[in-house]
Amino acid sequence: MSDYVIRSGDRAAFLAGLRELVDFLTANPAVVVPRHASVIVLVDAADPAARRAGVESVAAPLRVLAEDIGLGYFTARRDFGPISLGVAGVPGELDAVAFSSEAAWDHAAGQELQ
Repeated sequence: MSDYVIRSGDRAAFLAGLRELVDFLTANPAVVVPRHASVIVLVDAADPAARRAGVESVAAPLRVLAEDIGLGYFTARRDFGPISLGVAGVPGELDAVAFSSEAAWDHAAGQELQ
């Protein structure tokens, strides 16, 4: 049994939602799109080593390496044009919504906002 929990969702529903979004944006060219977008899977674990192991387990199929960004945070991401699919392991009782904001994610990935 793992010492971490990966907060994943329904794969089929997620893919259907992405297809629906693409279809909607294609049919409605007046809809503004973001410059960058990120989709993040969160890993929960009390222990930093377990948190890193959880991030590594999600990062491996993405063919990217996990990165220790300090203070108990671990991230990995793969970019598909301006869209990123990533994983983040955050310590403690932090608010996942705050961490997954664009500014926090770009900071975690070591990039400046443009």
